[in-house]
Amino acid sequence: MNKGRSSLSKARSYKEIGDFWDTHNLSDFWDKTKEAKFEVDIESELTYYALDKTLSERIQAIARERGISADTLINLWIQEKLQEQKSY
Repeated sequence: MNKGRSSLSKARSYKEIGDFWDTHNLSDFWDKTKEAKFEVDIESELTYYALDKTLSERIQAIARERGISADTLINLWIQEKLQEQKSY
């Protein structure tokens, strides 16, 4: 944790903060809070597709050989295939 971080819980670690809020209600401290502004990136989205177990095992093995995740390998392959489809 950063020094000087203000905290309603007066905790010294993230675990202590979690323990504090497990036993306290924010409504009891609402008047001591500050407004926070932040941006959320909602551009990223995951879609899951069912994949045959045998295919999945082969993809994982190839990804391991290449030193990348199976997710990355699948995305690369699908991008390549989509690029091929543009030429039709």
